[in-house]
Amino acid sequence: MTTIVLVRKNNEVVVAGDGQVSMGNTVIKKTANKVRKIEKRNVIAGFAGSTADALTLFERLESKLEKHAGNLARAAVELAKDWRTDKYLRRLEALMAVGDKENSFIISGTGDVLEPEGDVIGIGSGGNYALASAKVLMDTDLSAEEIAKKAIKVASEICVFTNNNLNIEKI
Repeated sequence: MTTIVLVRKNNEVVVAGDGQVSMGNTVIKKTANKVRKIEKRNVIAGFAGSTADALTLFERLESKLEKHAGNLARAAVELAKDWRTDKYLRRLEALMAVGDKENSFIISGTGDVLEPEGDVIGIGSGGNYALASAKVLMDTDLSAEEIAKKAIKVASEICVFTNNNLNIEKI
């Protein structure tokens, strides 16, 4: 379980995630990094779900981006197709929030590639709390990074599977 929020505001895209890894009701790690940047392609991603599964999917996304010359929309659709049809990948349990300068997507294990309305995505156990918080803060003078930080903080105060050890990437 985790909380990831993606915020797009004033030409800035930020993905923030908490650092908690839980096994059942036990906290295993407080400082995990569930947010990554693909430097060559200026893409950032956050993962919710099984850590090993999420890292596998991140590597697959990176290779799809390379194959499709950095076109995030195409890479996301191709990854989702693989995820849905490949016997091994179908067993992976994770969600991804990904973004570049133009696009933001949720990629799910059921083969969905969703482009949510608005400029905020929230996924994971505390995703709805972070999403609601960030949506309210979008009308303020806060930057995308400040909104993401506050959204994770709110989620960490409500969701027992979320902490306030932040990892942030921005483009």
